[in-house]
Amino acid sequence: MKISDIQTFIVDAGWRPWMFVKVETDQGLVGWGECSDGKSPHGIEGVIRDLKPSLIGKDPRAFEMRFTEMAINTRQSRWGVAAKALAGLDCAFIDIKAKYHGISVAELFGGPTRDKVRVYWSHCGSSRIRHSDILGTPPIETWADVTALGKEVKSRGFTALKTNVLLPGENATFGGGSVGGSGTTDQIAPKWLIPHIETLIGTFRDAVGDDIDLNLDLNFHFKTEGCLRIAKVLEQFDMLWLEIDMYDPHSLRQIKDSTTTRICTGENLFYMEQYLPYFENHSADMFMIDVPWNGFSQSKKIGDLAEVFQHNVAPHNYYSHLSSFVSASLCASLPNVRIMEIDIDDVPWKDDLTTTTPEIVDGYMTVPTSPGWGADINEDVAKEHPWDENKLVSVTSHGYKVI
Repeated sequence: MKISDIQTFIVDAGWRPWMFVKVETDQGLVGWGECSDGKSPHGIEGVIRDLKPSLIGKDPRAFEMRFTEMAINTRQSRWGVAAKALAGLDCAFIDIKAKYHGISVAELFGGPTRDKVRVYWSHCGSSRIRHSDILGTPPIETWADVTALGKEVKSRGFTALKTNVLLPGENATFGGGSVGGSGTTDQIAPKWLIPHIETLIGTFRDAVGDDIDLNLDLNFHFKTEGCLRIAKVLEQFDMLWLEIDMYDPHSLRQIKDSTTTRICTGENLFYMEQYLPYFENHSADMFMIDVPWNGFSQSKKIGDLAEVFQHNVAPHNYYSHLSSFVSASLCASLPNVRIMEIDIDDVPWKDDLTTTTPEIVDGYMTVPTSPGWGADINEDVAKEHPWDENKLVSVTSHGYKVI
């Protein structure tokens, strides 16, 4: 079997792009991978285009060898955009191999270790507060709206949610910390923000009760000092985790040691070598793995390495349904999975973009059992919704009126 063609699709996902790669073979089998990052689709597409001549005529089933070759060809641009391009191709190669054998990817990698995986409603309120017009959902303008959303999460059977620092009110948005433009690069948590976060999480807790797990994602918005203060005020809510992106494992360990609030990190890390210092330092309680950024083969290795250090993992997954099938396949290939992310509020054409959609019952997604990922991309739908590169993706956290 030989690779005969490679195509990319950059699809409009409302306020960010989804990025897909299609690998065709001379035997008619087709593999799909997702390598969305919401920021740099043309950079990823460019790396794939540059790699294409070296891949045509090669056997995609030898995905470990193909990954090694691609890594050699991009070693002077390691991580980032290059790694995401490799990830999409890696996923497409693995999809082909599983389809060739007529089995699911989870079965190909020794699973399934589970037939369903617990999922949490991610960006709960974060998408609605800025894009209710695109989503066709109620806006988030008041604390009553946050309460109503929490009750909706519970009524739809979810057992966990994740939100960001929502800022309802005039010019409602989310963020805090470093994304407010001039004067915010110190990434502090101003005094008014700590009680605001307490009110936000308290409102969600009152709405969903004690049985629903809550996560708060701080992204890269705060330095250590700010994270310490936020973690402390959240202790009263028994959070599933406080999510912090930070490139220094020792600073993260300082935060973890200072609080009873559980800490999660890792969504921006690549490959075992970047995760290893965090694992060795036990810098967090749980670790995220982004499969569209690392590729399936490397994500499996990261998950196995986490098991060595007694860490559970939680796939980072805020992309299309294809990514959800890919991430669920990883969950079914590992023993040490805590929970999986999934976005519920999204563009109206999301369900049409894949040949099937995830089955979610009582807060659990069924692991795919059909060959490959269990779903392909509908090319016609992808072509109907091309990404407009002139769309401005901007998040600001100033100019609002706090309520």
